[in-house]
Amino acid sequence: MFLPLKKSLGILSFVLATGILFTGCGDEGAENAQEQQAPPTRVKAIKVMSTDAPLTLSYSGQVVDRDEVNVQSRVSGNVTEKYVKGGQDVVAGQALFKIDSRQYESAVLQAKANLAKSQTTLAKERVDLQRDEELWQSRAISQQTLDNQRAAVKAQESEVTAQQALLQKAEDDLADTVVYAPISGRLGIDDVPVGTYSTAGNTSLATIGLVDPVFVQFAVSEQEYLRFSRGAQQAIERGEAEPDWKITLTLADGSTYPYPGHFAEFDRTLGGETGTLTVRTIFQNPNALLVPGMYTRVEIDGLNIPGALLVPERALQQLLGETMVIVAQSDNTSAVRKIQLGEKIGSYYTVKSGLKADDWVIVEGLTNLRDGMPLEVTQVTAKDMGFSFNPSDKVFDVEQNAAK
Repeated sequence: MFLPLKKSLGILSFVLATGILFTGCGDEGAENAQEQQAPPTRVKAIKVMSTDAPLTLSYSGQVVDRDEVNVQSRVSGNVTEKYVKGGQDVVAGQALFKIDSRQYESAVLQAKANLAKSQTTLAKERVDLQRDEELWQSRAISQQTLDNQRAAVKAQESEVTAQQALLQKAEDDLADTVVYAPISGRLGIDDVPVGTYSTAGNTSLATIGLVDPVFVQFAVSEQEYLRFSRGAQQAIERGEAEPDWKITLTLADGSTYPYPGHFAEFDRTLGGETGTLTVRTIFQNPNALLVPGMYTRVEIDGLNIPGALLVPERALQQLLGETMVIVAQSDNTSAVRKIQLGEKIGSYYTVKSGLKADDWVIVEGLTNLRDGMPLEVTQVTAKDMGFSFNPSDKVFDVEQNAAK
């Protein structure tokens, strides 16, 4: 007996669907069973460290002149002579340039002539005054005539004083036609050539900068500035002149600069856009190896973070902009933890949140691990893994410091 075609297709669809459903349930059950029966994943774990961690701060710095001066003339005129050349070391008071002095020599001669004329007139007025005073004794002249002559002498004395001032100004201008170095230092190569017209107080004839010592300038965050300030205050409270910080430079060729630095200046305000504070350190530069404009790496040692929680960099995983570690729990299963990091210290990062001091984080065998997986844990130490606060430190120093 045959069923109608539509009814036959409906029964067939039901049977197929039922078979697929049971088949799917069977596959999922098998997968769960297989996972439960899978052997534990072998991993290595290290305990989160809680210790006073030594901190090395590193910055990109730039060498700047300790003092830089634009050399300008006090009088206007063409440069007629140069006594130096760009890049030369000079001392304060050394002659650098000569300005055309002809008009200033003429001004001195004119001022001397005017002064002599006014002095002659003053001498005549004083003679007249002496005569009038004698005449007044015999009442040959009036009091008014005598007073007028006295006033004429005082006016002429003022004229002589004015002419003396003009002469002094003319002589100063003539002397200023020779331009001297205002400070000791090194000339830049931006010095002007002979023939340049120099406008008084406006034209830069050359620049001079001090080359020993020099500043190295860089920017620190607000948090780092507070750390420096508190460290300095603690040193004062201990009766120390300054904190026991070590400031070193690494040059562009990877070499270490042989002279240590010291903090010199902190800017008075934070940068509005960057939120950083400009800092200057000072370094001796006897061989002029450091040149203004040179870029360096500044490293500051001697700081520490008290009671820091440290996690090895090797334990970290990044996912969608978040940092995570996998913790080996007491029941030998894995647990994913999201953490917040602080400063990097050698092989470690400080942890702001997400871990405790007794947690064990996995540092080897992380591939394909996820939450809740069974583990076969081997506990390791910093020495086993080669971790350190500084790549150049001995690894056992880390463990000894943590044990204190």
